[in-house]
Amino acid sequence: MSSVDIIKKIAVIGAGTMGHGIAEVAAIAGYEVWMYDIDQKILENAMEKIKWSVGKLVSKRMVREATDDVMKRIHPSLDFEEVVRDADFVIEAVPEKIDLKKKVFADLDRLTPKHAILATNTSSLPITEIASATDRRDKVVGMHFFNPPPLMPLVEVIRGEETSDLTVRITYELAKRFGKQPVIVNRDVPGFIVNRILTKFLMSACWTVARGEATVEEVDSAVKYRLGFPMGAFELSDYSGIDIIYHVGQAIMERGTKIHPCPLYEEKFKAGEYGVKTGKGFYSYPEPGKYSRPDIPKDIGEKVDIIDLVAPAINEAAWLIREGIATRDDIDKATELGLGYPKGILKYADEFGLDEVLDRLKKRYEETKWEEYKPDPLLIQLVEQGKLGRKSGEGFYIYPKMEEESIGEVLIKYEPPIAWIYLNRPKRLNALSPELLKNLGQAFDKIEEMEDIRVVVLSGVGRAFSAGADVTGFMGLSPFKAMIMSRRFQELTNKIEYYTKPVIMMINGFCLGGGMELALAGDFRIASELAMLGQPEINLGIIPGAAGTQRMARIVGISKAKELIYTGDMIPASEALKMGLVDRVVPPEKLEEETRKFALKLAEKPPLALLAAKYSIQLGMETDLWHGETLEASMFGLTFSTEDVIEGVSAFLEKRKPKFKGK
Repeated sequence: MSSVDIIKKIAVIGAGTMGHGIAEVAAIAGYEVWMYDIDQKILENAMEKIKWSVGKLVSKRMVREATDDVMKRIHPSLDFEEVVRDADFVIEAVPEKIDLKKKVFADLDRLTPKHAILATNTSSLPITEIASATDRRDKVVGMHFFNPPPLMPLVEVIRGEETSDLTVRITYELAKRFGKQPVIVNRDVPGFIVNRILTKFLMSACWTVARGEATVEEVDSAVKYRLGFPMGAFELSDYSGIDIIYHVGQAIMERGTKIHPCPLYEEKFKAGEYGVKTGKGFYSYPEPGKYSRPDIPKDIGEKVDIIDLVAPAINEAAWLIREGIATRDDIDKATELGLGYPKGILKYADEFGLDEVLDRLKKRYEETKWEEYKPDPLLIQLVEQGKLGRKSGEGFYIYPKMEEESIGEVLIKYEPPIAWIYLNRPKRLNALSPELLKNLGQAFDKIEEMEDIRVVVLSGVGRAFSAGADVTGFMGLSPFKAMIMSRRFQELTNKIEYYTKPVIMMINGFCLGGGMELALAGDFRIASELAMLGQPEINLGIIPGAAGTQRMARIVGISKAKELIYTGDMIPASEALKMGLVDRVVPPEKLEEETRKFALKLAEKPPLALLAAKYSIQLGMETDLWHGETLEASMFGLTFSTEDVIEGVSAFLEKRKPKFKGK
């Protein structure tokens, strides 16, 4: 039995935005949850919000239980002792005031069982200082959820100075059981990973404006359209609350992090212009609390130096690695999942070139002598070693030698014996337009003729494999043209299903509708733990049109296929694995690595025998056993005509690894 299995009762202290969200997550995961607050109205409001949220998740089939069944597991109470009595794990989510948190933890230490783990959801306060109020400092840990907890996948697990390895391990495993993606912060540093990196980025963007080098709109245009971040720096500040950004920055600075606060934040804070919540911040909004996306032109950010903008954040990430506070993978996982970046901050660094990042930092440090611009020794070391990122083949990551080309909005990366094909419309979640489908077919045709490519991997750029067809490209079609379009799409999925090389579908995010139909045509489907899959066409009044009704039933069985197609539900990768819709599910940071390992394993096999096996299986599925056996016998015989069979037998007898040539 795992150590986390002893956790039966979870207590949540504080029923505000974060508290009730955490309680909801725990209850959805099947735990009995007791939730405390000081005011009955706060508790009632929290329960109403939880019920609404769970209802939405149930309606989208992201929760496979009735709303009332989930709600029965949440017990709100004004009685602190009742809530924490017999609790196995406590999560504190009270306001970010150190004295208040220490009092709560002192009370928890006195009233909870000695085995109970006490976690704090603080986003910036030191775990060690909070733990000092208890006599069980080894069982106090940071468990920082992101807002809103039911939707945001990231959880930072933070080790205090005396937190035990067992406490960290149990907290990490509990986060996984909550359906979250945890990262470990090995030392109790201000801001942990995400807020530390985010603060450096926001201050860098703000100083760019304060120095008169660009306007607010120009910086945000560069951030959104050139870096691809989900929001501009100032747009995000308004949305999150300038007061919150200001207070987090102050808390981080007061505890020793080197930051020169940008005066623009202080001006807005003192003026009470906090952003969306007050109706005005760096942008203006229709009314307090009502968000409307600011008008940020796409082409005005061209003069902004985007490397200069993110260099301090990259520098901070390098410091986190060098100090052993977080791993490279956890830092990139945190910035992708916690901040919504299309790729991790260290992957950005490798793409820019570490020498370019170092150059920007040196220039700013020479100008200001500010500590936050002083290049971290790890960055200096990597550059001195010639590890500059993608262009040199190694930086924070190692890059196999690849050539790239684009066919329209399809990106191809050649890494013999693998070809990686990417749908490259990240802003549209790789929605499938007629032109994109045409380009995809051209890419498969081109690669088929390449003898040095033995395996093809299909995936999508950004956070989606493909969210489905681009409806705007298909609306207005006459019935006959719609039928013709369907047949053309089917021709592409048939091409993939009967392709002469193995095809692996690397499902990195949303895989819906037409995207799901593409994935069904592959030989194998390897999915990220964050992937969501489904056939939602029924919700538009149509049905799948690229053989989804046919392949789905063949893969998962008629009953499950009907359920997915009739309901239009999205399901998580874990559920897709159970029904056989995907073959493997791996952590998001391991998706490419695991896919590459499997592709290389396939590439070692004799290509002609793989093709014979594929056709025997695929075509055999479409006929009766007698004809299928005849097909198999024919393919079996054909393999004896190849040079590869001689190599295979010789290698077996000589007890060496065979080297197949596909001849």
